[in-house]
Amino acid sequence: MSLTVSILGATGSIGRSTTDLLAQHPERFRVGALVGGRDAEAIAKLAREIGADFVALADAAQGPLLKDLLSGTGIPNGAGETAVLEAVARDADIVMAAVSGAAGLRPTHAALRLGRTVALANKESLVCAGDAFMRDAKRYGASLLPVDSEHNALAQALGDGKVADVASMTITASGGPFRTWSAERIAAASPEQAAAHPTWSMGMKINIDSASLMNKGLELIEAHHLFGIEADRLDVIVHPQSIVHGLINWRDGAVTAGLAMPDMRVPIAHCLGLGERLTIARGRPVNLAAVGSLTFEAADEARFPCLRIARAALRDGGAAPTVMNAANEIAVAAFIRGAIGFYGISDLVERACTHFAGIHGQAPADVDEALAIDAEVRAWSTQALAA
Repeated sequence: MSLTVSILGATGSIGRSTTDLLAQHPERFRVGALVGGRDAEAIAKLAREIGADFVALADAAQGPLLKDLLSGTGIPNGAGETAVLEAVARDADIVMAAVSGAAGLRPTHAALRLGRTVALANKESLVCAGDAFMRDAKRYGASLLPVDSEHNALAQALGDGKVADVASMTITASGGPFRTWSAERIAAASPEQAAAHPTWSMGMKINIDSASLMNKGLELIEAHHLFGIEADRLDVIVHPQSIVHGLINWRDGAVTAGLAMPDMRVPIAHCLGLGERLTIARGRPVNLAAVGSLTFEAADEARFPCLRIARAALRDGGAAPTVMNAANEIAVAAFIRGAIGFYGISDLVERACTHFAGIHGQAPADVDEALAIDAEVRAWSTQALAA
C-alpha cells in the first residue's frame, strides 16, 4: 500500500528534493497536494510531471494563470489562503512542511492540528511558536519528524537513548562563504557573495542566514523544542566539510555522530521511510578514505554576531525568538536589495530584540499570537530602517 505525501513549499529546494525521491519510489508513494508561493509555471509543470491530486498557490493573484496552465489535466487547483488550507486538509500520510520563513507557520500548524505526520523543514514554526507547536502536536497526536540535516542527524544519533543521559548536543556549521574572511571584508560583502554558499544551495534568504550563522541560531532554538533540551546543553561547531551533521555528547564521555554527504535527500528519505531505509539514486556514500580528513573549529561570535543574538534569544525565551526571526527576515530582505550592509542585519535584529524585550515577555500562546507579534516587529523594523 502506497503512502500519500503532500508537499508545502513544493517548488523550493526541499520540495524538489522530496519530489525527486517520490519519483524514484513510485510503488511506495503517491503525491497528494502540492503547495507553492507564487510561481504558477513551476508548480504547474511539477504537478503535470508527478501527477498531483491538488495544487495550490499562496498568491491569490496567480490563480487564473495556474488554472490556465493546468487546463486539461483534471488536477483541481486554487490560489490564496483558503486554497492552501484546503490542500493541507486533503488526506495525506506525510506532510512535508517546507515553506520558508514565518509564512509557513499557519499551513504547518494546520497539518499538525489534523494529527498528521509532519516532516518539518520549516524551522521558523518552532522558532516563532515552539511552545504552542509542541503542545499541540501532543494534543492532536501529530508526529514531528526533523528534516533539517542537523536535527535529523541528532535524532538518528540519539536513537533509543535518553535525553537525560545527554551531556550536550552539537550541530555543525559549514562556516559559510565568510568562514575565513576578516570582519572588515565581511562588512563590505555583497548579497551575491553572501549567498554563495560553499556546500548547500537553499535559496537566497537561507544562504544569507547561513553566511551570518543566524541559520545555526535558528537551529539551536529548533533543537531545544524538538528534543526538550536546555540552551546550556546545545552547541555549534564549524565543520567545513559538512559530513558530520550532528553529535550527541553523552554524560559518560562517549560521542555518537550522524554522518552523511551533504545531500538533503538523505534526511528527507529518513523521514519518508518512517523507520525503513530508502535507496537514493545518484546518492553518494561517505568514503572517509577519499575525504581524507574532517576538521572542526569554534564558531566566532565576534565576526558572526547573529549567532550570539540567537543564543541570547534562546536563553531569554518567551517571545524573544519570535521577535528575532521577524526582524531578521526584514533585515535580510533589506540587505538583498542593497539598503543595508551585511552587519546591518545583526544591528537591526539586536535593536529589535532590545526594543521588544519589555513589550512581549511571554511565549506566544498560539499561532495567531505569534503571527501578530511577527507583524508588529516587521512594521517596527521597516520603520527603523527608514529612519
